[in-house]
Amino acid sequence: MKRAIVFPGQGSQIVGMGKELAANFTAAQQVFAEVDEALGQHLSRIMFEGSEEELTLTENAQPAIMASSIALLAVLEKEKGFNAVTYAAWFAGHSLGEYTALAAAKSLSLADTARLLKIRGRAMQKAVPLGEGAMAAILGLDFDQVAEIVAEAARVGICAVANDNSPGQVVVSGAVAAVNKAAELARAKGAKRAVMLPVSAPFHSPLMQPAAAAMEAALKAATVNAPSLPVIANVTAKAVSSPDEIRRLLVEQVTGMVRWRESVLELANLGVTSVLEIGVGKVLTGLTRRIDKNLEAHCIAGVEDIKAFGVMA
Repeated sequence: MKRAIVFPGQGSQIVGMGKELAANFTAAQQVFAEVDEALGQHLSRIMFEGSEEELTLTENAQPAIMASSIALLAVLEKEKGFNAVTYAAWFAGHSLGEYTALAAAKSLSLADTARLLKIRGRAMQKAVPLGEGAMAAILGLDFDQVAEIVAEAARVGICAVANDNSPGQVVVSGAVAAVNKAAELARAKGAKRAVMLPVSAPFHSPLMQPAAAAMEAALKAATVNAPSLPVIANVTAKAVSSPDEIRRLLVEQVTGMVRWRESVLELANLGVTSVLEIGVGKVLTGLTRRIDKNLEAHCIAGVEDIKAFGVMA
């Protein structure tokens, strides 16, 4: 049996994330302490008991979601004898989850991953003045239909497909007027819903170019090793192992589309039959099941999941 491990992206954050894990397991405490030290802030305090507003800030949410996933992985390793490299054949992650995947694959150190995500979150937040960008989830239309809508909406401003998440769930991003136009066109073409998302910036659109430049500089300064397992890159939906290519694709990812539907189909094409999500929430588990009903999908999101988890050879 071939398996993949996947890691969630932004939107999975919730106040209290990781608190029970840290209270029960030293391995989790050590991960959160290392991330706090790398960032020079008590991110774990924000995660455990901070305000929702503070945790939702992009520069906090991104390293927090990564830290939760890596803490869960560390506890699995310590308590269950879990070895991600022998359990799985590939890693993947949704948007910031790609950084988590690279940390799990020892391509990036935990400290560097935390710092890179802090820089990424801050740069993405600053790239576009508040109120000038937007994102919307288009539900009930396929990718090609949404791509046509985006092309039409782009006449009134920058608009792009940000996330191809699953059949019938595509996210668009760009200038407010253009995204509003895309939502309007989607409803007219029969979308079940076109929902404006509560985000502070138009992620994965050309408007994020200043953030891409910031990440290019940050990644150039970071140590990137060949991963212990190949990681499926968001922007190509193909496996990547070369450090130089990893850097290049992470820069492209800031402005490029997250090809999650294609990434899961690629895993199936590579022979994967089971996908394990490690992280807060079960978003990717649900998407996996919608993308390919033949794939087994499981999630490790907290203490009870760890207790129930049996490691298969």
